[in-house]
Amino acid sequence: MPKTVYYTSVGPALTLHDLDIDNAALIKRGTVTLPANIQYAWPHPSRRFLYVVSSSGGPGIAGDAHFASALAIDPATGSLTLHGAPAALPSRPIHASVDGSGGYLLTAYNNPSNVTVHRINADGTVGAPVTQPDKLDTGIYAHQVLAAPGNRTVILVTRGNHTEAGKPEDPGALRTYRFDNGVLSNLASIAPGNGLGFGPRHLDFHPTQPWAFVSIERQNKLHVYKLDDATGLSRDPLFIRDTLADPASTSPQGAGPIHVHPNGKFVYLTNRTFPASGAGSRKVAEGGENTVVTFAIDGKTGEPKRLQNIYGHGVQLRTFGIDPSGRMLAVASIMPLDDGSLPAGVMTYRIGDDGMLTFVRKYDVDVGSRQQFWSGMVTLG
Repeated sequence: MPKTVYYTSVGPALTLHDLDIDNAALIKRGTVTLPANIQYAWPHPSRRFLYVVSSSGGPGIAGDAHFASALAIDPATGSLTLHGAPAALPSRPIHASVDGSGGYLLTAYNNPSNVTVHRINADGTVGAPVTQPDKLDTGIYAHQVLAAPGNRTVILVTRGNHTEAGKPEDPGALRTYRFDNGVLSNLASIAPGNGLGFGPRHLDFHPTQPWAFVSIERQNKLHVYKLDDATGLSRDPLFIRDTLADPASTSPQGAGPIHVHPNGKFVYLTNRTFPASGAGSRKVAEGGENTVVTFAIDGKTGEPKRLQNIYGHGVQLRTFGIDPSGRMLAVASIMPLDDGSLPAGVMTYRIGDDGMLTFVRKYDVDVGSRQQFWSGMVTLG
């Protein structure tokens, strides 16, 4: 099996780790520095390049410098080198991905909600942006953009926002688009009713069945949708499940990233306790969950059954990855608690044949005044 590595970011620094899958261990190898604070990264289908979006901004901070960078991946070691000049982006990016053809870099922006498409040149460098229609519907507070299997449609996950003092709730939706030579065109807005009470964050696709699993951040739910040629996704979810061990909890918290196990039998997501005093605060609300959740997937219907909520040993579990053999999961926490009682870190878990997680170890990470904002597994080419 090809080698898989794990990358973690703290501010603009991106660190490579080797995997010891048998022992669910990480071995730190080296670090490269990007032009600004890393927001997200995504590998090219060839696994020869990693595309990283970065910004001088962050949670609650707009910033004034934003970039998309290509990095060449050493196929033997996973070491990274900057590849070509970074492309300037219009505002702080929150997520990026590469389409199935490897020809386009898709980038989502949360404020203002937006999506851009850049061509990827034949040499892997970031090319020019593709002009998009003037009236592209990008919803409110985009948080993820992915090309669906088949590469004919793109889904922009728009989270919306909770009610705040003097400001009503912003509705969320799954915005779907036709995708043709890098050009997006409005297809559908998938949301219950008017989108109020619906705050999706991320989705992932089943490896063999036409199902999309969506983490609903603002309501701590898991939704399952069927892929649909006419609208991108079914208008109504096939299934809705709670992600919290205590669904009646009123603590400020939300569901986080989501990944389907490589064998398609399980899906994992995180629950995250929110900061107590605004974006970037290192004091979190009391009573919430910081857990990794395991669901079993019915192979015939796609119905998920919650099996486990396991303690995450950190706060704000924003990103995680699963190795391709499906035996190891690594999850990264953004920051420490302000009183120093719980440092930021990377936690590793062993995945059993039944999908259940067993905690193995935590690697404490000194983030200083920065945040450990992205992490992910990449299989080398």
